[in-house]
Parts: sequence; structure tokens; C-alpha cells
Amino acid sequence: MASNEEKPAAAAAAATTTTTTTSTTAAAAAAAVSTAEKEKASSWKDSIYNPRTGELLGRTAGSWGLILLFYLVFYCFLAGMFALTMWVMLLTLDDYVPTYRDRVPHPGLVIRPKSLDIHVNITDPKKYAQYVQHLESFLQSYNDTEQEKNELCVPGDFFDQDSGSMDNKKACQFKRSVLSRCSGLSDTTFGYSEGKPCVLLKLNRIIGLKPLGHPYINCTAKTLSDTPVQMQYFPREARIDKMYFPYYGKKAHESYVQPLVAVKLLLTKEHYNNELSIECRVEGSNMRNNDDRDKFLGRVTFRVKVFE
Repeated sequence: MASNEEKPAAAAAAATTTTTTTSTTAAAAAAAVSTAEKEKASSWKDSIYNPRTGELLGRTAGSWGLILLFYLVFYCFLAGMFALTMWVMLLTLDDYVPTYRDRVPHPGLVIRPKSLDIHVNITDPKKYAQYVQHLESFLQSYNDTEQEKNELCVPGDFFDQDSGSMDNKKACQFKRSVLSRCSGLSDTTFGYSEGKPCVLLKLNRIIGLKPLGHPYINCTAKTLSDTPVQMQYFPREARIDKMYFPYYGKKAHESYVQPLVAVKLLLTKEHYNNELSIECRVEGSNMRNNDDRDKFLGRVTFRVKVFE
């Protein structure tokens, strides 16, 4: 039987053994964690570039070369197909006449100055200067010196030029002096300074259009005043002569200008400070002017207000 002195010694030895075992286990666990972290970091780096196999993003240089070669050939083939398709399509197009023109059989009616709301303060020239400048700039191509280069055509007849080459079709003269009081020649403010503004009307260009009848412009005004609005047209009777038809396109008809109709609003003081609604239509021909889906087809509505 062990003595009392041997029991403490045995207990101390057992405690030392337990401590040594615990330290060994902790060191092993720390080493395992460190190894796992190193393997994880190595695995992440290897996914980008692996020095052992020479792979970049999981592929070798030869694999990347084959992929790039495939896409190069593939996209070159697509580009070639696109170029061939465009070339075949361009062969079907005419340089002078659009292939499809069924969506615009009738012309629209537009005004100059290019505004559907015209506000004029006759006491402040700066307020209407933009309209005057716009009209003057627009009429530059109608100057008499420019129009004398065009043909002096026979009024009342179509100016047919269907025979011969499509190049350099001749155009009929339309001199701005025909617009008289709205030409900007005798009155450089086009009537805006005196509260009797001029508005220019023209038809949109449509290739090959030959209107039946004798087209002219007719304008009506709606006002709150009891005094009706008087208007003066230039050329007289507001007619659009047939000699300006047909139109052969921008490339063939380079010097062509659309015929104009000028409307001078002869406003009085009773009309000042009231907004006038003016509607102009193409009448006397087969050109449509009552399409509910297109309010500019053969007609246009604009508003004028003159301040004193």
C-alpha cells in the first residue's frame, strides 16, 4: 500500500502528462488550420494562374489560342454576311427615286416662319425679330438673281421631263418678288412692324406628284372679335401653278424650289390682344385636306396674337 508521500507525487506526474498532451493537441490543431488557410489561398491563386500546369483562368495557352481563333473566324463570317446583305439591298435601291412611296401619297402643308404660335408686339421689334430673320433666311433661295438661273416655264401646264437622263432636271422660276408686299423687298419686316404679319405657305415635296384640278390655298380665321379678319394673298388668288409639278427628287432636281403662297393678315386694333386661330387648306384639287389622323395633311392650323 502506497504511503501518503507517494500520492502527491503521482498526482503531479499525471497533471504534467495531461498538460503536455493538451499542448500537443493545440499545436496540432493550429498547424492544421494554418495548412488549410495556405491551401485555400493557393487554390484561389491557382484559379487565376496555376504555375504548375501553366493554366490561366483554367485554360492553357493552346486552349486560349483555339478559342480566340474560333471567335475570330466566327465574327469575320458574320461581318461578311452583313456586308453581303447590305450590298444586295443597295443594289435594289434607286439613287433618284425611293423604292417605296405608298405612305406619302398626299403632301402636307407647312408655314414659315416655323412656328404654330406667332406672338407679335409691335412696340418692341426684338419680340418679332426672330420671325423676320427666319423669313428672310428662308427666302434667300427665292431671290430674283438666283431664280433667273432656272427656266421660265409656261403657266398652267405640267413641266414633264420624264424622257432623258435623271441628272440635272430643270426647275421653273419662282421669284420672291411675286410675293409683293410679303416678299420682304418693299417692307423688310414682312408687315410685323405694323401689326399686319405675313405668313408663307408651301406644300411638302413628293416625287412625281401631279395634282388634278387647279390647287389653291384658302384660309379662314376664328376670332372673338365681331370684326372679321381680312386677308390678302400673293400670288393673287393664292394659286399653286401646275408648272411646278412634277418634282423629280433632291438629287435630280437640285435647283428646285417649292411654290409659295403668302398670306397677309390685315388686322385692325379690334383684333389686337386677342388670339386668332387661322386654318389654311389646299383646295381645288385631289389632294386630301380632311384626314383626321394627320392634321397637317393638306392643311395647317396656327395661332396669331398681336400686342399693341
